[in-house]
Amino acid sequence: MINFSSPIAGCMRWGKWGANFTTKEYRIIIDECLHNGITSFDHADIYGDYTTEADFGEVLKDAPSLRRQMQLITKCGIQITTPNRPLHQIKSYNTSKEYIIASTEQSLKNFCTDYIDVMLIHRPDPLLNPEEVAEAITTLQQQGKILHFGVSNFLPHQVHLLQKSIPVQFNQLEVSIVHLFPFINGMLDHCLQHNIIPMAWAPLGGGILNDDAHPRYRSIAATASELAAKYLTGINQILIAFLLAHPSKIIPVLGTTKIERLLQVKEAANITLEREDWFKLYIASTGEDVP
Repeated sequence: MINFSSPIAGCMRWGKWGANFTTKEYRIIIDECLHNGITSFDHADIYGDYTTEADFGEVLKDAPSLRRQMQLITKCGIQITTPNRPLHQIKSYNTSKEYIIASTEQSLKNFCTDYIDVMLIHRPDPLLNPEEVAEAITTLQQQGKILHFGVSNFLPHQVHLLQKSIPVQFNQLEVSIVHLFPFINGMLDHCLQHNIIPMAWAPLGGGILNDDAHPRYRSIAATASELAAKYLTGINQILIAFLLAHPSKIIPVLGTTKIERLLQVKEAANITLEREDWFKLYIASTGEDVP
């Protein structure tokens, strides 16, 4: 099994959809991540209107030795409308064998590499044929073009459907102090049951503590601040430690352009919340006692 860093650096906002880094700026943040032991990078083919993978890949083209120091995760299966994809008439999903293989080949070209560490199906597709997905992934694995396979945003029954045809090793889910559903709807239980590694996107709730309009802002902020003082750390570290407490061994995927934020999340691995402190945060988010 592949070893990821925790956190995984989410690259969605590094390109056109956010900071719009130059190649030099990509190199700086990649070097900073690797220097600090953050070696895993999360992408998707659609990020930056299909440009962010290639922008990241310019660094690997100039410095190919960096590739062996990192793990690349990317996703396919969503088609969006953008001028550089003129054949896409509407946003839709495509998990056909041909599309998965073509998307992987394009990602390899974009990253200037000959293998992807992990390929994820980005969203559940109502027309997904598990046997067809299995054929595509098996072919790519046999060719050494992808090493591991998983999904993103799949519910347990959707993962189970795929598992009949091919092993699923990862599920990237939205889970945070403000998105508790995976704790109670069976998603994390399913990961634990089947040895699937959950990755948490938006693990800090999309900036909840910068949004005082959120209905649970005050209670979450107050409880997190209280616990940050108790554990001699910061609020972000506490909110990530909340996720890390789950026995499924959640790996946070932090979509930030700041190395400082990534380092805060990395520090959370050193915090073990007492069980009642975990429930204090849970209750602060729900606004009511557990049943």
